Amino acid sequence: MKTLYEKLGGKEAVDIAVDMFYEKVLNDERVKHFFVNTDMKQQKNHQKAFMTYAFGGTEKFTGRNMRDAHKDLVDNMGLTDVHFDAIAQNLVETLQELNVSQENIDEVVKIVGAVEHRNDVLNR
Repeated sequence: MKTLYEKLGGKEAVDIAVDMFYEKVLNDERVKHFFVNTDMKQQKNHQKAFMTYAFGGTEKFTGRNMRDAHKDLVDNMGLTDVHFDAIAQNLVETLQELNVSQENIDEVVKIVGAVEHRNDVLNR
């Protein structure tokens, strides 16, 4: 059985999707301020590694855990569910623009939008 990573198109597809996704995020008034002081090359590489792991492209993820990675944004910049939802919306729109099937989009949302991920990102 194919992994979601394979269904999405593997490394090339994840690379394209992450680059398109951050174009949207950096132009989204709701969330772009969170990235003002971010090294976007590093951020994109981190996101590509996370997506590869989350979608079954590798068994190991070496990045920081979600709580640590977002703690400062929650504590000092007011990251909330509203922002989490805006990010999720940007991701879904990116996948739709890339003509990803609704079935695969639903699977992506189930993985990255899971309650435990939301709670980790929002440090709850």
